[in-house]
Amino acid sequence: MSRTQNQNDHGRVSAAELQAMGRAFELARRGPQGSNPQVGAVLLAPDGQPLAEGWHQGAGTAHAEVVALAAAQADGRNALGATAVVSLEPCNHTGRTGPCSQALVKAGVRRVVYAVADPNPSAAGGAEQLRQAGIEVVGDVLAAQGRQLLQAWLAGFQPVRPYVILKIAQSLDARVAAADGTSRWITGAAARVHAHGIRAEVDAIVVGIGTVLADNPALTARTADGALAARQPERIVVGRREVPASAAVRGTGGALMRLPTHDPAEVLDRLAARGHRQVLVEGGPTLASAFLQAGVVDELHCYLAPLLLGAGTSAVSNLGIATLAQAQRWQISSTHLLDPDLLLIANPLKEKSCLPE
Repeated sequence: MSRTQNQNDHGRVSAAELQAMGRAFELARRGPQGSNPQVGAVLLAPDGQPLAEGWHQGAGTAHAEVVALAAAQADGRNALGATAVVSLEPCNHTGRTGPCSQALVKAGVRRVVYAVADPNPSAAGGAEQLRQAGIEVVGDVLAAQGRQLLQAWLAGFQPVRPYVILKIAQSLDARVAAADGTSRWITGAAARVHAHGIRAEVDAIVVGIGTVLADNPALTARTADGALAARQPERIVVGRREVPASAAVRGTGGALMRLPTHDPAEVLDRLAARGHRQVLVEGGPTLASAFLQAGVVDELHCYLAPLLLGAGTSAVSNLGIATLAQAQRWQISSTHLLDPDLLLIANPLKEKSCLPE
């Protein structure tokens, strides 16, 4: 069984909590889209069994966590020591309803697991309030799915540029291709299925023209059985060379757009103008390094295969780093075992004070 470990906070995310998060997403979709986010919540008993659930039914109504707590009480069930699994960080805001963070504290909840941090300045801070009350908090669990669910609402809080996920599939010694250029397949089937799931969630997938010419990828999102997923990302090819007429990227799938530039900022400006909120960068060490050096990668997905190549193409090229003190620092938010590979999900570490002296 694969397990997800969140190293940003404490503890592990159990299989029961992952299942509950999936259920929270289902519940959230029952709520109306509008000025308020769609949010679902599931309460788990200390033994991991479902205790109660709820979802937000629109502006002015009780929030999902409060609905779930009320359902537990109405059923004669005690939430003391329970775990609350929520699709959005519990709010810390008193408006037409009270702060969910305080309701959870008052109920005696022991642990809170959420998918997406609340970007609303007037409501954010619930996770910190919970921690100060002694409650264990784990965030960014199934975050990509959570952002997909909330993308319409999140659009009002996101920066102008899209959220950027960089995908790298590499060997243990950080090679993305062998000395002869072969790269299929470094990772196994489970990792590829996971990566296709992410493709189906994002608005666009970005590669360099070098990758198109060398590997001829289709850049489609496919299901586990190989069929085209219902939702396909727009395919963006970056670089000044033309895309061949016979290229697989011109085949069935999302729309194709060629951007004759090597500037990540220009790429993201163009994608933002097209309404894209979340993009996946997949295309080769040169493009990956350009986005990393520009400082515009929000989330890194590193699929690590248990093999050694000893030579071949490195995962990233020159980042302009001359000494260890200049190294880019990343915070691993979760790990996923995708037999036989390991997926590391990380975010840029912006607070230097977190580093050991």
